[in-house]
Amino acid sequence: NEEEVRSTLHSCSVDNIMASIHGGLLVLTVAAAVLLAELSPTLAWVPTLTNNIMHPSSKTTQLTAEQGDDDTSEAKYSGYNVLGTELSCCCSNVRETGIGTGFYRNGFCSTGDNDVGRHTVCVQVTEEFLSFSKSVGNDLSTPMPEYLFPGLKEGDRWCLCAQRWAQAYNAGKAPKLFLQSTHEKTLDFIPFDVMKIFAIDAEESASVINKLDLQRSQLNEILKKDVTDNDEAFQ
Repeated sequence: NEEEVRSTLHSCSVDNIMASIHGGLLVLTVAAAVLLAELSPTLAWVPTLTNNIMHPSSKTTQLTAEQGDDDTSEAKYSGYNVLGTELSCCCSNVRETGIGTGFYRNGFCSTGDNDVGRHTVCVQVTEEFLSFSKSVGNDLSTPMPEYLFPGLKEGDRWCLCAQRWAQAYNAGKAPKLFLQSTHEKTLDFIPFDVMKIFAIDAEESASVINKLDLQRSQLNEILKKDVTDNDEAFQ
């Protein structure tokens, strides 16, 4: 009857309107994601984002350390450092507390799929930095046993979020760091030339870089010789 027809038309109209709204929201969401992806290199240098200590410490996390996109089966270290060599330990026992640093609490600034904050920068904290960090809402001085966090004091080594380090750098409060213990993923947020200025292990890292450059040079010479020999063989 007429009443049923009106009810059906009304229902269809509402459904169409809701579908249009949802479709519009989806388009806006995708557009926003694309825009953020395009701006990400810029946004990395205005970071006020991730709390540096609020991450889990269960056995599930330890398994993730073994299975993450950058991690080895032994969960010993993850990938490479910013020099391109094997990642060194940052600190496996903070002030004899039995707690290691890093997202996985294994002493390394390793990272993986679950480490959204990228705890990849091995720093040596100062009172100045700790005060600054607390002032911007990231209290690194107060112990939080539930997160296996001992609370930091001047001189402690800790795996800091890359964006948090960049934030401190922009404020003139960045702590010094260890290049050989800083994960290569940090390069997504901080230029290598900037990190070198703050490197505690600058001299040792320079020696490593020189050795790598020498190896590259020797390899290039070998490749050139092979090409020359092959060219002569075909003449």
